[in-house]
Amino acid sequence: MLLGASFFWGTTFVAQMSGMEGLGPFSYAAARYFIGVLALTAVLWFTRRQRAKERLKNRYGRGFLTGLFIGISLFAASSFQQVAMVYTTAGKAAFITCLYIIFVPLVSVFIGKKIRTENWIGASLAITGLYFLALSEEFSVNFGDVLLLIGAFFWTAQILLVDRFANRVDAMELSTGQAFTAAVLSFAAMMLFENPTLDAICNAALPILYGGVMSSGVAFTLQIYGQKYAEPSAAAILMSFEAIFGAVSGWLLLGEVMSGREIFGCVLMFAGIIVTQLKFSH
Repeated sequence: MLLGASFFWGTTFVAQMSGMEGLGPFSYAAARYFIGVLALTAVLWFTRRQRAKERLKNRYGRGFLTGLFIGISLFAASSFQQVAMVYTTAGKAAFITCLYIIFVPLVSVFIGKKIRTENWIGASLAITGLYFLALSEEFSVNFGDVLLLIGAFFWTAQILLVDRFANRVDAMELSTGQAFTAAVLSFAAMMLFENPTLDAICNAALPILYGGVMSSGVAFTLQIYGQKYAEPSAAAILMSFEAIFGAVSGWLLLGEVMSGREIFGCVLMFAGIIVTQLKFSH
């Protein structure tokens, strides 16, 4: 489930870049999350009876209000990322965003989570792989990079909050709630800072639909269900594979070619995930 989420997030990087050709970052995000809420609401309706039985059977609560709260961190994280992509490269965006690989286990220590040696080794391999994958040029810091770094902390918060509540509340309601908060706050930011036109929104319809349904709807729901079974540090590594999927989708859809250095980065990331998963056989 978590690899599925990372696949949709990674391929959405292409949609994000395409969608912002005529739209501002908040306008694209508002439209994307609005579509996500519509898709999730439809799923909520068709699965309402089944989920009600599951709640009674497994004794967990409603998740919409919890999702509204977690949606604040989701809005902040995605907004910093979306705005930063105006100022920096896609490679740096992937690398700096995925620094939550390091932040999640570090923060987990402070909230009482036990971090196994395998997690640290896997995280080290994965972050090294991300370096080779995403940073083929000399590292330099600009305004967009700073925004991405701030956003990585909010992604860390979102991952840890989902980990805390995934087994306590209705996952579909949680997913819908956080998407709703992100949609409302993105719309408010759009009204404050941007002036989108209907033509621009229509021209970006395909990237908006893909980002809304597959990323905001499907991927974040897969994340919540997946984190029911994975520890947060392992989940962070699994979800960081969005960088690989982003690179591959860029190659297939935008004609970008991966260098030997980038392929080596992919190999290191796969090694990282394998090392992390070894603990489940103990």
